[in-house]
Amino acid sequence: MKKNIHPKSQLVVFKDLASDFQMIAESTLTTDKKIKWSDGKEYPLYEIEISSTSHPFYSGKTVILDTAGRVEKFEERRKLAEAKKQAIIDNKTKKEKVVEVFKGKKKEKTETTEN
Repeated sequence: MKKNIHPKSQLVVFKDLASDFQMIAESTLTTDKKIKWSDGKEYPLYEIEISSTSHPFYSGKTVILDTAGRVEKFEERRKLAEAKKQAIIDNKTKKEKVVEVFKGKKKEKTETTEN
């Protein structure tokens, strides 16, 4: 195996910020933060936002986010889209009426010119 091409591995403490769970594992991560472990030694500390102890899939706990706000936003977008769609339909019908009126006048003109 070639020397000096592989990153240095060391024991690192991973701390789950959501549940304050800590575990020690060998890793190539580097960090400036340090923490004293239960064996009295000091190890680099790497803070993670979520781990298996705080993730709803593994922990069985469901976390309810701001679903009311998201549902309300969705409903507003849906109503706006329906209003735009209706406006387009209404606009087309107005255009069709104008075209019909225009064609009617055109027919009248052609009939009068033919006579």
